[in-house]
Amino acid sequence: MADDLRIAGIQRPARVSFTFDGQALMAPAGEALAVALLASGIRRLGEGLDSARPRVALCLMGVCQQCLVRVDGRLVQACITPVQEGIAVTRA
Repeated sequence: MADDLRIAGIQRPARVSFTFDGQALMAPAGEALAVALLASGIRRLGEGLDSARPRVALCLMGVCQQCLVRVDGRLVQACITPVQEGIAVTRA
């Protein structure tokens, strides 16, 4: 499914594996985590104060901080954090 949302014919780095809330995923090494999650069909990155308004990847340039997730227990912005082999990502 992830390849369905990527532009065909573009050379990318080798794919690496990582997890999101325990689900095994793969993405090109170095790709922004938010983009990798979107391409994998994951839109909801966390919950806000109102569950009808979830946190999502919004600006994709590190300004709004709506894409906060935890990578190996550390709070990061998914839009500016590169995918690396073996990282464990969870909703914040």
